[in-house]
Amino acid sequence: MKIGIGNDHAAVDMKNEISEYLKEKGYEVVNYGTDSNESCDYPVYGEKVGEAVAHGDVDLGILICGTGVGISLAANKVEGIRAVVCSEPYTAKLSRQHNNTNILAFGARVIGIETAKMIVDEWLNTEFMGGKHERRVNMLMDIEKRKIHGDK
Repeated sequence: MKIGIGNDHAAVDMKNEISEYLKEKGYEVVNYGTDSNESCDYPVYGEKVGEAVAHGDVDLGILICGTGVGISLAANKVEGIRAVVCSEPYTAKLSRQHNNTNILAFGARVIGIETAKMIVDEWLNTEFMGGKHERRVNMLMDIEKRKIHGDK
């Protein structure tokens, strides 16, 4: 599986640690983030990973900024993206089971590296349940289509 990872200046160290952790587990990791600690704009990296996931360049995405919020908001502006911010593993699990999220986000200023690893593991090891949840995800995608394309 190929995972795109993106970050801003607040999350360079955590991005590097999570990237190595994923590689050790056998994932291919594509870096879309900054490697500099100089202030930069998180929307750039949220959009890059969102586009990579939406276009199938990578299977899933992980985004990290100070809180995870801003960078996930940027990714969610890309058609087809369902990014979730998680600060604990349970939400990560349910976001995959119920919402079929395709991008995980968290904050380097909110959680530590071990919690981040637990969240990543839970998210990657959980499958979408389908059924009634598929209907609901389809409803979300229908809202997106109507708003973006003016479909009824």
